[in-house]
Parts: sequence; structure tokens; C-alpha cells
Amino acid sequence: MNQFNTDIAKIGIVPVIKLNNPERDAAPLAKALCAGGVPVAEVTFRAAGADKAISLMKKAEPSMVVGAGTVTTTAHIDATIAAGGQFIVTPGFDPELVAYAQKKNIPIFPGCTTASDYHAALKFGLELIKFFPAEQSGGLAKIKALSAPFPQFKVMPTGGISLKNLAEYIKAPVIAACGGSFMVTADLIDNQKWDEITDLCKQARAIIEQERAK
Repeated sequence: MNQFNTDIAKIGIVPVIKLNNPERDAAPLAKALCAGGVPVAEVTFRAAGADKAISLMKKAEPSMVVGAGTVTTTAHIDATIAAGGQFIVTPGFDPELVAYAQKKNIPIFPGCTTASDYHAALKFGLELIKFFPAEQSGGLAKIKALSAPFPQFKVMPTGGISLKNLAEYIKAPVIAACGGSFMVTADLIDNQKWDEITDLCKQARAIIEQERAK
């Protein structure tokens, strides 16, 4: 993988975040994630102001890797780039968005859950793809099955990942990192439970390090 993808894989977990109040929560959330050893975030456009949240998180923690999720339009890509975002995640495989992101030189991780999706990703020369929604789409068993004809890809499963099944996923060689919202739930963010977020990140990192040390 290229260096950017490798850096994300080293962290092993990517928080998938919906921020309803970026002005209040973006900066302290960035600090809480970094304190927990998870200096990366996918801020989704499921809430308005995702680009503002990205900018505020980068300002609070300049070394943090921050990108956008639930990207469904080229306007989202432009807004992410303008905000200093470093990667794009899409729910499904949209050739127009992949081509546009590549034209703009920003990494993109499209959602792929079928052999047809993988074929399309292969044509665009991608290395790291999102598998979403992971658990609902066949989970690790399907990811492993698809890796047989498509060994070129590393996968970032998202959807249904928690502390309970993180070890199972992360120990599979095909998995680069896991996306998850268990450490950034609405309750935790809206009630500003920054210490709990940090603790959950530390737990996730401990599981990842333990599995990778085996």
C-alpha cells in the first residue's frame, strides 16, 4: 500500500463520526481521540457542517488525519478539500466520485461489498476499499471469500464493528483497519463524555496491538 494507506492501517481503527454541533464538539473530540491513541477521524456528511468540523479538528490537532465520510456528491469532495480534509469515504462505489477524487489527488475509499464492486475498484487502481455495511453484508466470511479472487485489496470494514468483534476482524491479514462508531456514539459526543471516548479508543488500540503482536 501507499504511505497514506499504510499510516491508517498502523492505527487500525477509524472513528466514524456524526457531529451535530461542530463549533462546540470538534476540537475537544479531536483531542480525546488523539489522547486515546487514535489520531484519525472520518467525519460524515450525515450531519450539516462536516467540512467545518474537519477544519476545526485539524486546527485543534494539526497532526491528526481527518477525512470525510458519507460523501455522495462532488460538492462534498470540494468542501472536504477546502476544509483541509485528507481522504474521502463513500457508502457505495460511484465511478464518478472515484474519478473526481483521483483528479483532485485526494485518497478515496469507496464502499464495496460485491465482486462487481471489487472489479470496478480494480479498474481505478485502488488499494484500500471500504466494506460497508460490514456485518449486514456477510462480515468477515464474505471479505475473506472476496479476497481470494481479489488479493490486490486491503479492506476497511465498517458497520457493526465493536469492541466485541474487533479482534476477530483485525487479526485477518486482509483487514487494514476497521471503521467504527462505538467510541463516538451520539450519547458520548452530545453529552461531552470526552474521557469515556479516550478510554474506548485506548481499549480498541490495546486489542489491535495485542492481535498484531501474535
